[in-house]
Amino acid sequence: MALDAHGTRLLSRRVRNDEAELLQLPRDVYALTGHGEVLCAMDTTHGSAALLIGLLLARGQPMACLTGLAVHHVAAGYRGQGKTDARDARVIADQARMRRDLGLLRPGDEVAIDLRTLIGRRTDLVSDRTRQLNRLHAQLLEIFPAFERALTPKGRGLITLLTGYQTPAAITAAWRAPGAHHLARARHARALGPAGACAGAVKKNL
Repeated sequence: MALDAHGTRLLSRRVRNDEAELLQLPRDVYALTGHGEVLCAMDTTHGSAALLIGLLLARGQPMACLTGLAVHHVAAGYRGQGKTDARDARVIADQARMRRDLGLLRPGDEVAIDLRTLIGRRTDLVSDRTRQLNRLHAQLLEIFPAFERALTPKGRGLITLLTGYQTPAAITAAWRAPGAHHLARARHARALGPAGACAGAVKKNL
């Protein structure tokens, strides 16, 4: 969505996230404005917008950012009830036209970009591990609460034990030697004590 200084719509169209189309878009906008001053605005600075931002920064194009939350709040004052891409684009363009308090996006240095990538990757891994542990605990609570209480969430040893023995009966029958060997082979000998407590909980509740 492209608006002039008075809020008149100059252009409105869907653009694929493709380099050729994204390069053509600013050319069309500049042609409509007579190559005057243009301010681009968007409601996200990562993900699907990364290619567009990179191309515009390479051109030296000024860009402002409206957060998704801000767009949601101000959208209530615009005509229409449904949430569509065209309506959101109109809100973002109109806000960029009227407001003077929007911060401009600036290219970051390589260290900051690499650090953000690493932090994002670590966050994903931590979230995945947390989801796995939560699913494991939820499953154990359904089939064997005593075992779940004895499980130590911070240690990998007990999870390793479950890769070899999954049922209360199997853990009880195989614990004394095979269970210890299974953990030792996986280099989790320090978990033998807590795992033994789990085996005791199993025996007590069978």
